[in-house]
Amino acid sequence: MTRILCVEDEPSLRRTLGANLKARGYEVDLVADGTQALASASTQRPDLIILDLGLPDMSGLDVIESLRHWTATPIIVLSARDTELDKVAALDAGADDYVTKPFGMGELLARLRATLRRHAPSSEDPVIVTEHFTVDLVASRATNSDGEVKLTPTEWSLVEYLVRNPDRLVTSREILQAVWGPQYGTETNYLRVHLTHIRRKLEPIPAQPRYFRTEVGMGYRFTPSQGR
Repeated sequence: MTRILCVEDEPSLRRTLGANLKARGYEVDLVADGTQALASASTQRPDLIILDLGLPDMSGLDVIESLRHWTATPIIVLSARDTELDKVAALDAGADDYVTKPFGMGELLARLRATLRRHAPSSEDPVIVTEHFTVDLVASRATNSDGEVKLTPTEWSLVEYLVRNPDRLVTSREILQAVWGPQYGTETNYLRVHLTHIRRKLEPIPAQPRYFRTEVGMGYRFTPSQGR
């Protein structure tokens, strides 16, 4: 089910958005300020964020910029500000679309669907096959010659993030913020412990990793062709 995070400080509009989205089959999280928005985005991992710019505790632009440090989740801005300058500022900060209040619910829903279509991972191979194991991104599971490999939710999140970035050096900070949330960035011991467990489950020789490789002092790299 597609999950939508709605960030709107006006109670009546927040309820209206929630009711309309839920009626169309979306899973919805409703929050009233920027602090709650950042916390919900990091824990609930929505597929799309609807964001009001006029929040009581911080600027919506600051929320967008904070989110863009660690996630590419699409953002649709809702705002009563209708000048070109305001729209350019929001889009430059990282928003994907801008809807001016008052708005028609039909238009907003159409923009939401279009934004989700644009961000659908249509060109990405959903199954990554190596010589020793297979990762199925759609089924959210890993298998090897013995069958399904039991990964914890955190281990799966790490594997998924790395295999979605094949042959690219991913910094420790980037992984920590993607998996644990934006408040993390220096807890590299988390990564060492979980990568050790992942290697024991997926690598042919865990002490000499072929696939989940450490780049000392920088981060990690998934190299799908190393075992071939």
